[in-house]
Amino acid sequence: MNPLGHSIVFGPIPSRRLGRSLGVNHIPAKVCSYACRYCQVGPTTEMRIEPRSFFTPEQIRASVAAHLQRLQADGQGADYLSFVPDGEPTLDSRLGESIAALREFGIPIAVITNATLLWREDVRARLRQADLVSVKVDSVDEAIWRQLNRPHRDLELGVILHGIRAFAAEYAGTLISETMLVAGLNDSPDALVATAEFLAGVAPQTAYLAVPIRPPTVASTHGPDQAGLTRAHQIFAERLPHVELLTGHEVGHFAHTGNARADLLAITAVHPLREAAVRHLLAEDRADWSLIETLLAEGELKKIEYAGERFYLRPARR
Repeated sequence: MNPLGHSIVFGPIPSRRLGRSLGVNHIPAKVCSYACRYCQVGPTTEMRIEPRSFFTPEQIRASVAAHLQRLQADGQGADYLSFVPDGEPTLDSRLGESIAALREFGIPIAVITNATLLWREDVRARLRQADLVSVKVDSVDEAIWRQLNRPHRDLELGVILHGIRAFAAEYAGTLISETMLVAGLNDSPDALVATAEFLAGVAPQTAYLAVPIRPPTVASTHGPDQAGLTRAHQIFAERLPHVELLTGHEVGHFAHTGNARADLLAITAVHPLREAAVRHLLAEDRADWSLIETLLAEGELKKIEYAGERFYLRPARR
């Protein structure tokens, strides 16, 4: 944890796409180019589209090194080092340097991006250094995009889509896509066909269809019913060779370091935890539920009910 109380590294967490993913949270809460209705880490507090430096590559490398050392001492490892922060990872002007700095660990590096800045050649150049890049494409319809992703006022959807195509054409690593399905917004047959046809031109190795499964920023946001999911998968599968649904909670347990407080605060800053996962993490770290009561009383954690589950997450802070 850096002097400002921001945990740069968390996990590994069980990822439905990346196995055991050691997260790199290199963007403070919550600096982003979007204010998505379904975001699981809360409202965007700083909307921006101009990259700048947040943490130095040296700080990131040192944080990853220390975390890996603790994990390895306990016989744990990671399948990916994943830049998946509170905000948009490509807003870091030193992202490429940080990727290079993490090469010494010999673990594949992933970046999960909303793709809003891929129209910039400098951003594409930084991203090309990653082994795997996931790009978000929720809609190719201007009106739907604005309702769902609530972008920075200076962003243009056509420019973003052009940037995604440009990146796909020049990228030599593994490219995947993610489309978050929200009932009543981007799940109509016409909207799905348009999105799938765009992605067919991008040719991701796998196109993932997701639904909100953790508490969203806008409480009324939810995914389609089973019939809607089946229809979406069918439309995508008719146009793309590999389509997967991300509709369930992660399988597996979250990594622990022996410091329950630090583990909980680092993970819940980016990834709300179900109560069952919290209890398992406490047991692994040899802590009890009184820690959760303390964190709730201190305002370091809050609990939310969503879709019949109780989640714990860190409140958004500027």
